[in-house]
Amino acid sequence: MNLYEKTIHKTSIYQGSIIDLEVHDVELPDGKTSKRELVYHNGAVAVCALTPENKVLLVKQFRKPAEKPLLEIPAGKLEIDEVRTEAAKRELEEETGYIADELELITEMYGSPGFSNEKISIYLAKDLKTGQMNLDDDEFIELEQYSLLEVEDMLKNKELEDAKTIIAIQHLLLNYNDYK
Repeated sequence: MNLYEKTIHKTSIYQGSIIDLEVHDVELPDGKTSKRELVYHNGAVAVCALTPENKVLLVKQFRKPAEKPLLEIPAGKLEIDEVRTEAAKRELEEETGYIADELELITEMYGSPGFSNEKISIYLAKDLKTGQMNLDDDEFIELEQYSLLEVEDMLKNKELEDAKTIIAIQHLLLNYNDYK
């Protein structure tokens, strides 16, 4: 079966600084039609960072859609035409005050492919150096550091609710047991 959905017509609903919204009329593989509500996003990067003391850097910030603060790995949106690794290095320093000369790509993922094209590149950063924290004017963040045993317990206790953070921490725990 051909699983492709052909767009017959699309309507732009909103064009913002972070997302664009469209409604598409699509032809389904069986020939019937349906509507798809789509969110277009330029993409994002995230960094699972380990300090020289083997602490995982997490940022706590209020997330309006969740209506509460969440603990997450440092992350941010891509600027137009920005190289993903450079964006990840920028976001890491802006949100944590740490610099990574090298990043290891953990994975790239679609967070919610049922309605959004946002692709997130998740990196691992080790051998960090001290830099300069530089938050955006509308960004309020608390930087926290946890041992691998602590983040493992946080996973077990379902204290981490952000998908990119859960994926990054699971990767770290599976591949870097020598840091415990």
